[in-house]
Amino acid sequence: MAAYAKNYLAVHFTLDYVNADGDISNYYPDFIVRLSDGRVVIVETKGREDLDVPLKMERLRQWCEDVNTARPAVPFDFAYVDDEGYRKYPPKTFADVLAAFTEYKGKS
Repeated sequence: MAAYAKNYLAVHFTLDYVNADGDISNYYPDFIVRLSDGRVVIVETKGREDLDVPLKMERLRQWCEDVNTARPAVPFDFAYVDDEGYRKYPPKTFADVLAAFTEYKGKS
């Protein structure tokens, strides 16, 4: 990992998505991580999953896919790190996070 930042309102990296009630909501992913190979990983952490989590992760997956198509020079990826998985299989490195927390990868 080369650098990371906590995403917060002043950074204003937000994605709109359709929530479980069918309304448009804003979603602020938790962390932005730049790896030493140039990739950028958006990380979402959750203590408890709610109805909007799958919707947010689908939106984030689609956003990464769109950005990678538009700007392939800087690859984007994402990871969803749930508290239960983190406690059960605590990662030692960020590479472990990317390898272990793949729950929402490949869904369309």
